[in-house]
Amino acid sequence: MKKMKSALFSLLIAGSVITPVHATTMESAESGFDKKLGLETFRVYVEANDKSTKSSVKGQHSVRWELTENGFSTEMNEKQFQALQNNKNLTVTKVPIVTLDTIGLDDNSMVEESTPDFEATARATQQIPWGIKAIYNNNSLTTTSGGSGINIAVLDTGVNISHPDLVNNVEQCKDFTGATSPINNSCTDKNGHGTHVAGTALADGGSDQGGVYGVAPDADLWAYKVLLDSGSGYSDDIAAAIRHAADQATATGSKTIISMSLGSSANNSLISSAVNYAYSKGVLVVAAAGNSGYSQGSIGYPAALVNSVAVASLENVQENGTYRIANYSSRGYASTAGDYVIQQGDIEISAPGSAVYSTWYNGGYNTISGTSMATPHVSGLAAKIWAENPSWSHTQLRSNLQTRAKAVDIKGGYGAATGDDYASGFGFARVQ
Repeated sequence: MKKMKSALFSLLIAGSVITPVHATTMESAESGFDKKLGLETFRVYVEANDKSTKSSVKGQHSVRWELTENGFSTEMNEKQFQALQNNKNLTVTKVPIVTLDTIGLDDNSMVEESTPDFEATARATQQIPWGIKAIYNNNSLTTTSGGSGINIAVLDTGVNISHPDLVNNVEQCKDFTGATSPINNSCTDKNGHGTHVAGTALADGGSDQGGVYGVAPDADLWAYKVLLDSGSGYSDDIAAAIRHAADQATATGSKTIISMSLGSSANNSLISSAVNYAYSKGVLVVAAAGNSGYSQGSIGYPAALVNSVAVASLENVQENGTYRIANYSSRGYASTAGDYVIQQGDIEISAPGSAVYSTWYNGGYNTISGTSMATPHVSGLAAKIWAENPSWSHTQLRSNLQTRAKAVDIKGGYGAATGDDYASGFGFARVQ
């Protein structure tokens, strides 16, 4: 087992609540209780006009995450919030809540919900899931390989790092949900989503080779818990983890891919700035497009950002001679399709996402669906390719993924068409 490296930096920021795959905004703010004052509290983001004002306000409140030169997140009650709003040198905003936009079931979606295998000692019955065979373009595949020396930072509900199929890959395990700095060696997943995603990206079958295999089983796992066990979380925690991963990549001089199977319907400036920061540091960011299809313009954030690879979901169904894009998979805009140029709100790459079998939080396995499941296929593929071409920059890697996608055009599903379309993007990027 690879040793988990301790945190080198404490990186900070603020914002709204995010959930796995895709989410919709609500009017209220997540609240707590100020025992000292006996008043309800909530999280806010404070931006000061100058350093002295920031320093003064910080002295009155407990800072959670601090990233921008003059901004930080904190918790306060309504009376304190109103008092700060009267300060002309401050911009103070409440953090909104977003809730999970669940996948609806219909005759065409092929979305499956199954009962997890709660026998923790059970081994995989589908060692090579259909999505892994598809991305390797090999129906006779019995094992996978690749990804050595590449980090895949999975930002999610945490990961069961003791799972037999993941334990050998763990390099970092950190929790961003419970403190004002990352908690090392803590990333417990009681939801299952994060463990499932990690397995698709890099599960190695376990020491006995009896488990499930991911795309890049030799890659290193950075398991960052940014979502609570309920599946929701604050965008300041997520943004802090994004920046932390980028700085860890720089500090260790290693190639890193951030994989985010989460999203919000609204563009959050704190997360978008963190994504841009990570991209500027040479990190490839891969994110789930969302499950709000098949209407145009339904891609969530951060996937919709230009500096993030937006991943759509394929079903294990053939239509028009290709795999089919799931109805639930979010779409871009027809007006920006056809040019093979990534703009904000565009789908970039498609990957298997429906009825995906992978590792589960209890040590067993489960089958679930969504663009969340498609995303780690691309993250794992990126790690495998990068390991084979270590001199490449993240932009060269991204260009190669796009080239591979162009070679496997997707023509099945609502909005799918020849070439760069708003449903499947460039196409299905594969190993070969």
